[in-house]
Amino acid sequence: MKCLLIRSKKLVVKMGNYNLRDLLIILFVTIMIIVQGCTLNKSVSETFTSVRTHDFYPLDNEGSLTLDSTLGVTGIADLNNEDWKVRTLAVRDLIRAGIDADDQIIKGLYDQSIHVKQISAMALGILKAEKAISDLEHIITNDDNVMVRCQAIIALGQMESTQSLEILKDVLEKDPSRDIKHQCELAIDQIKKGKGTTDKQLAAYLKLDEKNFKTIGLGSLAQDFILEDTNEKNWSLNEFRNKKWVVLIWVFADWCPVCHGEFHDLMKMKEDFEDANTQIFTLECHDLYRGRVMVGKELDPTYWFSKESFQDAYSENIWWPHLLDRAGTIAAMYGADPLTFSVHAEYINRPTTIIIDPQGIVRFSYKGTYWGDRPSIEQTLEMIKTQTFDFVHHKRLK
Repeated sequence: MKCLLIRSKKLVVKMGNYNLRDLLIILFVTIMIIVQGCTLNKSVSETFTSVRTHDFYPLDNEGSLTLDSTLGVTGIADLNNEDWKVRTLAVRDLIRAGIDADDQIIKGLYDQSIHVKQISAMALGILKAEKAISDLEHIITNDDNVMVRCQAIIALGQMESTQSLEILKDVLEKDPSRDIKHQCELAIDQIKKGKGTTDKQLAAYLKLDEKNFKTIGLGSLAQDFILEDTNEKNWSLNEFRNKKWVVLIWVFADWCPVCHGEFHDLMKMKEDFEDANTQIFTLECHDLYRGRVMVGKELDPTYWFSKESFQDAYSENIWWPHLLDRAGTIAAMYGADPLTFSVHAEYINRPTTIIIDPQGIVRFSYKGTYWGDRPSIEQTLEMIKTQTFDFVHHKRLK
């Protein structure tokens, strides 16, 4: 539990960066975990066992995309598949074990299971376990799996590991994988700017409660939530009750061409959604830095799918809030399933669109089976205007 105490002390020093509600949540969760200790939490070895024994869907030959083992195509047709849940809870339980267990978590980087390696690297990054830096560097240059290596690169960025800059630059220059190159580019920028993982990210995982998973579905009253946008402004769903339609669109990450296509459609359709009395939110299961990259507020990455910069267009034309669904807490409630499948060597949520009417009732709840499976922005608007919610993608996996 030492890590929780250390992070709490940092909060006292930096409390000017947080509002009172955020501080109270982080401090409450810290105290709760300390008081409860290990009685309610899995040990590191138990967590690793739960991951090793789970039958995950396989990755493709490059380790970048998840394959449906029944259909033999990329994606997951089964909406009841629990790969996401096993991963999400494993990361949470490793984080709850804390920095006192860092030696045990580091051993997970050398496990035979690629899934144990991935969750170990993810937890170490969120914990900012600097003791693991040399091991993460070893994984980046020696592991055979692209997804595991990408997660190790992400972790070094989260740790703001300045000592790793030269290794990351060398990998960026020489590695043939575009996924590895992109994660290196982000990590280098994140380290140079000192914008690693936040205490809010840590708190989101600590308070993650599986009792809330998949509790809101079609016809349900949408439960209020408060999430921060990329300007660190809080937004409450209840602000729009009895006032507007609300659309929640979970996107993947800045490396997703489909997501950028949706952003460009949204930018062109501001007046259309205003005329339809509709509030749009896009959501991303990442911390502040990665969310800001998505909306063009950090570096301007090199993308293999576009030669044009997004930053100028985004800074002038993004009119809706892009929310940070840290730890996928809201995604898990609505069935967007954080950490569902690997896309471009990073585990992400299902592509999910939720439409909520002004009375707060979920009128449309669509969870995609692969990266392109959901209604377009134009189709989403048309459903609201006609109040006809029967969309099914013509290429949906079955």
